[in-house]
Amino acid sequence: MNPQESVSTAWGKMQAMLDGLIVMLPNIILAVIVFAIFFFTARGIKSLVRRVTRRHRQARNLGLVLGRLSQGTILLVGLFVALSIVIPSFKAGDLIQLLGISGVAIGFAFRDILQNFLAGVLILLTEPFQINDQIVFKSFEGTVEEIQTRATTIRTYDGRRVVIPNSELFTNSVTVNTAFDNRRLEYDVGIGYGDNIDRAKELILEALASVEKVLQDPPPEVLVMELAESTVNIRARWWIAPPRRADALDTRDQVLTAIKKKLTANGIDLPFPTQQILFHDQTEETDGDRSRQREGWPAGNKQVPKPRSIGGSLRKLVEMQGQRDGNGSNGSNGLTG
Repeated sequence: MNPQESVSTAWGKMQAMLDGLIVMLPNIILAVIVFAIFFFTARGIKSLVRRVTRRHRQARNLGLVLGRLSQGTILLVGLFVALSIVIPSFKAGDLIQLLGISGVAIGFAFRDILQNFLAGVLILLTEPFQINDQIVFKSFEGTVEEIQTRATTIRTYDGRRVVIPNSELFTNSVTVNTAFDNRRLEYDVGIGYGDNIDRAKELILEALASVEKVLQDPPPEVLVMELAESTVNIRARWWIAPPRRADALDTRDQVLTAIKKKLTANGIDLPFPTQQILFHDQTEETDGDRSRQREGWPAGNKQVPKPRSIGGSLRKLVEMQGQRDGNGSNGSNGLTG
């Protein structure tokens, strides 16, 4: 075949394809119009389902699932109809058979996507948390903005957005701070060992009652929790509503301020940590004599040795060193004489 015949053959094929495209052009335009109708219908049904279920909090997430599933189903049907218009010989069974053959490969290729999708559907159906709930997941804490079929987005308290895959949320522990109407807060207050514990409890309860946002039902509680090294730790527990982060911080500020003012105004000590350092007074001659050491002396021993200050110990050390030097010099003079 010479070059002229090759060009003629190629041109003939291109002309045949162009003629076929012109013949199919009305079907293509009709298919686009039909698919556009299905597309806008799917969006309208999705919006309708969400609008109907938005009034009911318990059905809000179910509406999201049903809206997305109905939209996807209508779009798939519209795609089948549009392909049938463009290609009259096309049958839906052919596409289903093709998907069945390649389903295993698709499953391996999109395993993570399908896992997140299924987890998202289950989260929306089971509703462990909802939109506008405040949750804690690992090191992230914030308000749920949107629950998609692939991931969930939360807005942190410092104004950042975190996108978390739904499979991780579904298979790990999540703390929902706003799951219930009320939330309990607590704080440990340390008083001195010489203070009256019962009086301190009364004052802390009075301070809690003076804060407007602290609920009286359930009532606040004050419990002795620990006898620490330098303080008696008393735990104050109170309930707030609503249990959101801003309310918790505001109430905590008011409660701690009221407790501090109430205790100090009534002479209750709020001591800071202190340490007592004891020095060994033992020498080689008194080693093992419990009556000659201050730490760990037997209970009931009335002859407890007096403590020595650091300055007194240094002076004693200088005196002992001077005595040794004096004895040494006398001995050397005796030898010399």
